[in-house]
Amino acid sequence: MEEGAGGKGNEFEEDQDGFAEKSAQAIPGDVRMISGCKDAQTSADVSNVQQFGLPEDAGPGGAGGACTNAFLAAMEQNPNPSWTGLLRTMRNILSDMGYSQIPEMSASRRTDLNGPFEIQTEGDGQKKALIVGINYVGQQGELRGCINDAKSMKNFLEERGFSDFRILTDDDEGFGDDVPTGENIIRGFNWLVEGASAGDSLFFHYSGHGGSVRDDDGNEKDGKDETIIPVDYRECGQIRDDTIMKSLVMPLPDDCQLTSIMDCCHSGTVFDLPYLFTANDDNLDGAEEAEGNGESFTSPINGNFDLNFALKLGMQMFQAFQEGGYEAALQAGLSGFFANM
Repeated sequence: MEEGAGGKGNEFEEDQDGFAEKSAQAIPGDVRMISGCKDAQTSADVSNVQQFGLPEDAGPGGAGGACTNAFLAAMEQNPNPSWTGLLRTMRNILSDMGYSQIPEMSASRRTDLNGPFEIQTEGDGQKKALIVGINYVGQQGELRGCINDAKSMKNFLEERGFSDFRILTDDDEGFGDDVPTGENIIRGFNWLVEGASAGDSLFFHYSGHGGSVRDDDGNEKDGKDETIIPVDYRECGQIRDDTIMKSLVMPLPDDCQLTSIMDCCHSGTVFDLPYLFTANDDNLDGAEEAEGNGESFTSPINGNFDLNFALKLGMQMFQAFQEGGYEAALQAGLSGFFANM
């Protein structure tokens, strides 16, 4: 069975309903993330995003991330795609342009990949977005397109009714609200989830460097933590997937929706979510065959997800909440990151 494929072939096959129930206990929110590549892959920075065929008013043009602009181009081609349709179009765009990176979709819930992709729920809930674009200006490994990605994604979200933004960039033009330091990114997570409730539509976009480091607490079956890299990483270190899970994923309540586009290297499981689909040709063919037969095609279980760790962490944060409220729960989840600063 292909990696990240739906259907049979994983160790939880006989009790998928039980796994889904326990995962929902650990992660109540409806979290869905599209990454530009698998954990073992790198994600490209493109010199001229006009290659993607986007309209001139879609963004500033110039350099940009391959994942961000493949996503925007796919949504331009079909504004109301299925998950399979969106991932297939992104994959085709990247492949046609000569990029080998394979998008992945991870989720907190078992998802019908032939169902609709939507970034907002029905109703009048909040529509908030945290956007981070880091070019690492003047540093080794400087990028060129990440701030452009941030601008383009803001335009995309504004067209879809989002109006409450927090934007972190390292430009000198005053586009962002603040600099994307490690502390400010964490505070951005806190801002995004604070006051979240059922019916809200949240969005997180990250364009910058990503990394893969040795797991430091034994909860990764592959022995590695995936990371995002703040502009001041030399001082504060990298932000590990565990920290993202604790600060952005686990605080969300039931029926609150968070959608994320992660345009960075090694990002396939950077949210540590229970379900994972790899959008390679074989897996997409399987999903499309199921659709042609009128069948659903659910996202498979992420074999690297540690359910016991997630349940234990959720209990710790809940106990902290009972004793000290929301801030105490967040601090319980984030104490490891701030201890390293």
